[in-house]
Amino acid sequence: MSGRRRFHDDRLLDALDELDGEIFEGTIWRVAREGRSVFDGSRGAGRWNPSDLSVLYGSLEADGALSEIYFHLSRGQSVFPSRMKHVLYELAIATERTLVLADMSDLVALGVEAAEYRNILYGRTQEIADAAAFMGFDGVISPSARYDCRNIVLFLDTFSLESVEIVSESPVDWMEWRSANRAGSK
Repeated sequence: MSGRRRFHDDRLLDALDELDGEIFEGTIWRVAREGRSVFDGSRGAGRWNPSDLSVLYGSLEADGALSEIYFHLSRGQSVFPSRMKHVLYELAIATERTLVLADMSDLVALGVEAAEYRNILYGRTQEIADAAAFMGFDGVISPSARYDCRNIVLFLDTFSLESVEIVSESPVDWMEWRSANRAGSK
């Protein structure tokens, strides 16, 4: 994390202080571009990370991870980029203190506008993640904006990737996935 001093919303810190971190032990799914390590953190800012917070995004369901990447690859494209190759990884992880925001009501209580959650308006979710990392949480579990499941975001400054195990990996056939799984997308 950068050396710049951060200022956090005191009300947000108080609200997060009321929440206990939870242990998560299980399988998550992550999609990575072929040739890139599955353990490379997110580049740039995203829904749950300002640009200087290094995170690893995943999903609790394979189709959730695929839906997220498909959305971003499709954005602004008249034709889906078919030459890009991706790999779907199943990872076994164990966290120690994860902030679980199980459904939209949990997010709304922290100032996220439910009607805007699917949009690419990340300000409040980035503030929540940044404050959670500041308070020592090792990640966030939250509803996916793209699929009916939960996603997980691991803060790489507090979560050790050394204990993550690759359970399986398989190439992604985007055309096949798109025709079979559009029904589960939000």
